[in-house]
Amino acid sequence: MKCIAVDDEPLALKILETYIASFPTLDLIKTFDDAIEAVGFLNSKVVDLLFIDINMPDLSGLDLVSQLDEKPMVIFTTAYKNFAHEGFELEAIDYLLKPIAFERFEKAVQKAEEKFQFKKSQQGSGKDSIVVRSEYKMVKILLDDIEYIEGMEDYIKIHLKNQGHSATRHPVMTLMSLKGILETLPQNQFSRIHRSYIVPDALVISIQNKKVRLATQKELPVSDSYLGFIEKWKNR
Repeated sequence: MKCIAVDDEPLALKILETYIASFPTLDLIKTFDDAIEAVGFLNSKVVDLLFIDINMPDLSGLDLVSQLDEKPMVIFTTAYKNFAHEGFELEAIDYLLKPIAFERFEKAVQKAEEKFQFKKSQQGSGKDSIVVRSEYKMVKILLDDIEYIEGMEDYIKIHLKNQGHSATRHPVMTLMSLKGILETLPQNQFSRIHRSYIVPDALVISIQNKKVRLATQKELPVSDSYLGFIEKWKNR
């Protein structure tokens, strides 16, 4: 799991580095003592797990996580017990109270490893279709038929290619968020490129001026928050 650690206290960061180094499943790619700098990194790179202090100047750990469009798994660290509720409301994996005992840290990492392995098993399940509810019925959509997915407030619109095997060629509207649909799709095949768009990686034929061109000739924007997709696409 690629992870980063964020804490404004150098000693706390050093302890996290030492603990993380004890786990071969963890790859610490960066540490930050500045929360605002960490935001920029998280919005441009793929990170699986985030260790972050809650009490920091300029931007608290809670505020940092809540403003991320794509949230990694999160383990909060803090010297204060009264933030635990807020931490779990953000669906944190765990909440560690300083000074952090190694045994307690190990339990938190085990939770993250279990969730990470579950997500990987879902991605590698050989899924070739999804089923969504649209117009009071269940609609099966083959993954190969998806051109792109568009977010529209509380709904999403699944745009389909002109050719394919699905029963309908019209866009399919369903009550779901982009985040929700992305979690059901194989992450090695689909990527979010904008607050409003998800695309199949294999359908992208070129990227220029922060716009992707699909094989269908459709052009879609890549927002600054998702520039990490460009590197992912180049290295696939």
